[in-house]
Amino acid sequence: MKTYLPKVNLEQRRWHVINAEGAVLGRLAVQIADILRGRNKPVYTPHMDAGDFVVVINAEKVLLTGKKESDKEYMSYSGWKGGEKFTTVAQVRAKQPERLIAHAVAGMVPKNRLGRKLLTKLKVYRGSAHPHRAQSPAPLSPAN
Repeated sequence: MKTYLPKVNLEQRRWHVINAEGAVLGRLAVQIADILRGRNKPVYTPHMDAGDFVVVINAEKVLLTGKKESDKEYMSYSGWKGGEKFTTVAQVRAKQPERLIAHAVAGMVPKNRLGRKLLTKLKVYRGSAHPHRAQSPAPLSPAN
């Protein structure tokens, strides 16, 4: 029996806008990753990009549960000896709150070429303004 491969029409990709205000970060990231991969569609195929575009607004108002705001740290490494840098969630939220959501979603997509392609369809902005009005994104409520 042959495997059914759906025809993915690139012109039929939809745009969704999600307001992150008051949403829990992990639950929001799961919802975004599912839309990016196309898991909410009947034509979902694991090795194909059948997902839609996602615009996230109010990234600085996302919530974290427990003591993650003060205890959770993000590590970056320069490649040099002693080149580790640790940044808390509060520091990331103050400087680049978009990275909180982008980092969480990046952990929930495949770690390969497909995953990198999916992440180009994620647009995260602080504040409620975004430059994608021409695409007329449909509002989506975050699942809590």
